[in-house]
Amino acid sequence: MPNPLLKPSELPYQWPDFARITADDYLQAARTGAQEHLAQIATIVADATPATFANTFLALERSGQLLRRTLMAYFSVLSAHGTDQLREIQSELSGILTAQSDEIRLNPELYARLREVDLSKLAGEDARLASETLKTFELAGARLDAGAKKKLKALNAQLSELSTQFSTKALENQNAHAVLFTDEAQLEGLDEARIASARAAAQTAGHNTCYLLPLVSPTGQPVLASLTRSASRRKVFEASLSRGSSENSTLPLAAQMAALRADRAALLGFANHAETVLADATAPSTEAVATRLKELTEAAVRNAHAEADTLRELAGGELNAWDWSYYSNQVLRERFAVDSAALRPYFELDSVLHDGVFATAQTLYGLSFTERFDLPTYHPAVRVWEVFDADGSAMGLYSGDFLARETKKGGAWMTSMRDSAADLDERPIVTNTLNIAAPGEGQPILLTLDETNTLFHEFGHALHGLLSNGKYATLSGTSVPRDFVEFPSQVNEMWVLHPDVVGGYAKHYETGQTLPEETIEKIRAAELWGQGFATTEYLAASVLDWAWHTIEPGTSIEDPESFERETLTNFGFTPELIPPRYRTAYFQHIFANGYSAGYYSYIWSEVLDADTVQWFEENGGLMRENGMRFRQELLSRGNTRDPLESYEMFRGRSARVEPLLRRRGLVNAE
Repeated sequence: MPNPLLKPSELPYQWPDFARITADDYLQAARTGAQEHLAQIATIVADATPATFANTFLALERSGQLLRRTLMAYFSVLSAHGTDQLREIQSELSGILTAQSDEIRLNPELYARLREVDLSKLAGEDARLASETLKTFELAGARLDAGAKKKLKALNAQLSELSTQFSTKALENQNAHAVLFTDEAQLEGLDEARIASARAAAQTAGHNTCYLLPLVSPTGQPVLASLTRSASRRKVFEASLSRGSSENSTLPLAAQMAALRADRAALLGFANHAETVLADATAPSTEAVATRLKELTEAAVRNAHAEADTLRELAGGELNAWDWSYYSNQVLRERFAVDSAALRPYFELDSVLHDGVFATAQTLYGLSFTERFDLPTYHPAVRVWEVFDADGSAMGLYSGDFLARETKKGGAWMTSMRDSAADLDERPIVTNTLNIAAPGEGQPILLTLDETNTLFHEFGHALHGLLSNGKYATLSGTSVPRDFVEFPSQVNEMWVLHPDVVGGYAKHYETGQTLPEETIEKIRAAELWGQGFATTEYLAASVLDWAWHTIEPGTSIEDPESFERETLTNFGFTPELIPPRYRTAYFQHIFANGYSAGYYSYIWSEVLDADTVQWFEENGGLMRENGMRFRQELLSRGNTRDPLESYEMFRGRSARVEPLLRRRGLVNAE
């Protein structure tokens, strides 16, 4: 059969024909697309007519569509359903992507032709496309001489291969460290649904009389809040913490990548890798980021120590790291009468999705969602909805892949398989991928409150893609600076327990009873409890990321674990009690997923988020008028103008940090 990727899909919205696409098809289409793309670049360079926006920037923007649609589909599927066949070609496809970027952005004739265009005659999105394109070229090394470009290409190729290796090993380690229990009594404290899920996971793995608890990406595992026996908690915690540290170690890969990134930064004229990242971010300097992290850490650690004293009293003595979540959950139950495990029956997936996430988007933005069953998917668990605007016009597709499986990397994320781009007559296809534990046969899919927050969060990213309304794909949706991209998703979390939202979806899956108002009030009252721990574990990961990516060129970290420990201890953390959310060995955000020197962005974006939440509260909350203002001034803009300008147009001023400090209980951080 002909390769279905070699021409645009004839399915609605150019949805990829996953029923026909094979791993070989991705590889062939990428190879063909790369050659076709370079031929198009050669045509742009060879044009003898004077350089104009149309025959340079616009021609470049429209080039390479075969390669683009192939890689967008491939990498979306690889993360969510990385079969052996897809992982076997990952190294080559990642290499093609890296080489293609270098061949184009380090092409001196192309860069010279772009520079010939008179930018003073451009306005609006055309001017933004031109300025952003030039910045991308220059940060990629377009100004370097031929010898330096050769070195840069070699560094980029090596980093691409190491990133692939890290990603592969991290997934292998996460699966290999799933925790096996032989006796159901060892799972005391887990509800029947989770025990059934553990039994099913063990049977799938060939352990018919056992129970298997798969790991999620972060250090802290959700079951730690419920397991009654400290020995069971310790077994899970140590399995999580030890991933990639010895057997099948990822640590040498991480150290090598950090060193190579530092060398690349020097080649590009920067002091360290973090500086290269901030050159295309909203944070003004490495010093500003380091100062903010230090200020927040001091207050967060102080709060965490106070929380630890409370937990020691409850534990009756020594507090171990693996016991923290368990006793913290007891505080929630006893002081605030909130039991995390007991909440799960109220958060059934379809109810959360349809009556919570979708309903809120309908109220704020006028969107409606119709599930489609006619589009082929890469896995039977994947679901697809068509999205319509308030006037009934079709907007795009939303895809949800919610359940964990061995072929899926850990965590949760949003990707795009198509962008909103008027110039290409393209409408968005956006995906949300989560890792909710698959239930036992015949059991409902029940979420924790954290997982419910995650679904709202990731859908905020989806809205950023779906509501984008610009001309150019490279400026569309979430194609904004890394320390701004989390802002819309964090805003969408504000609706999880909003009085006008929670009653519509938080209903007991068996009885239909709405989550009692007094329970909701107790959850709200408990929101500050645990913020010391949560902020500290997040900041520890941010500081660890920053340390790896502010090393000087020529630095070689021979003992990554010692480097990690010293970094955290010197910054004021106590990692043996509160380890970072991600340790180096499984920190895929920064060594595999493009967040290097960017993990700080969550807290940076949260300044905007908390300030926005305050605006909604001051202006009537969940109202179409408010939603449309946020949509028109921010969500629809993508990177068509400076994102901070978009924020100021929405808010009427720049963001203030005080709302974030109050939310996190860090008022004394100033």
